Amino acid sequence: MRRRRVFFYVQHLLGIGHLARASRIASALAASGFEVTVVTGGSPVPGFPAADVKHVALPPVLAGDKGFSGLADSDGKPVSDAFKDKRRDLLIKAYLACDPDIVIFEAFPFGRRQMRFELMPLLDVIAGKSPRPLVAASLRDILQERTKPGRAEETLEVVKEHFDLVLVHGDPAFARLEETYPFAAEIEDKVAYTGLVAGLPPEPPSQRFDVLVSAGGGAVGKELIGAALEAAGLLPSDLQWCLITGPNLPQQDYDAFSAAAPANVHLFRFRKDFASLLAGTRLSVSQAGYNTVCDIIRAGCASLLIPFTAGGETEQSTRAARLEKLGLAGVLPEAEVTPERLARDVEAMLKRAKPLIPPLDLDGATKTAEILARRALP
Repeated sequence: MRRRRVFFYVQHLLGIGHLARASRIASALAASGFEVTVVTGGSPVPGFPAADVKHVALPPVLAGDKGFSGLADSDGKPVSDAFKDKRRDLLIKAYLACDPDIVIFEAFPFGRRQMRFELMPLLDVIAGKSPRPLVAASLRDILQERTKPGRAEETLEVVKEHFDLVLVHGDPAFARLEETYPFAAEIEDKVAYTGLVAGLPPEPPSQRFDVLVSAGGGAVGKELIGAALEAAGLLPSDLQWCLITGPNLPQQDYDAFSAAAPANVHLFRFRKDFASLLAGTRLSVSQAGYNTVCDIIRAGCASLLIPFTAGGETEQSTRAARLEKLGLAGVLPEAEVTPERLARDVEAMLKRAKPLIPPLDLDGATKTAEILARRALP
């Protein structure tokens, strides 16, 4: 009996959160016996996806700006119609070569609307297949608010016509789909909650820091790292700081930060043992992205969250506010980040008692594999 095949599409545009979550799920599927092909469409990120899956890399596209209002190629130029046609054809070719039993679309159609030029043609090809593979959407638990009229209805139409399953990677005790998607009741029969897609419990930390500041992928983290570097100089010098800039921070900015860092500030682009470092830190300072928050909850450390809000983004603010209400985090608005304010908030957070983490379901990757194993064709 052949292994069931999964075709998993993921497009990251600015940070690496979508790719990291999809990679965790893909590895869990592979560990459960599926043959997994992950198709990526963003800039290459070392280590993602993992070596336990097949990988097809499309010519990369990036967000044209922080507000996701356009698409650019790897040189920063707006993508042309010819470029889009090439991507569409390569994607469909990869799908046909895989001949999957299950197709997973990360975020789409609830997000990644910019990729309709290649995803709608792929859905049409899938619809013509007999037997048709199971088609699933893979979603984080809190969606971006849609302000343009008709977008939520458009999503509903695509889900009803093309999708069999909507995998919500969250614990319904923390967030439910209907709280950020107005037509969730109309697709209730397709929705399955998987739990949060967190990493495995971390190994004991190799180093311990008082304050760990992380900027995600690094494309929009320059201001945070700069403010943290100055804030460290405003607080006692015996506090040990770890600043993780992210892989996408321009080299000239990294070099400047490195040259300015005092002895109690340790600067890194990336740490594979990030989850372990969190387990050994007194306070995490970060944006409020899905994967970072999962790592913080798993580690059980205190956190100061600075939600990303550029381009009208609301998802991180919503997540941070929920965590603050539960007493699990402090929140510093992005627009109010200055070295002085950051130093003041860090000092206050270090004086607080360690938070009591509620029993949220963090095993979402494994449970996603279990759900798909039950739903897929034999």
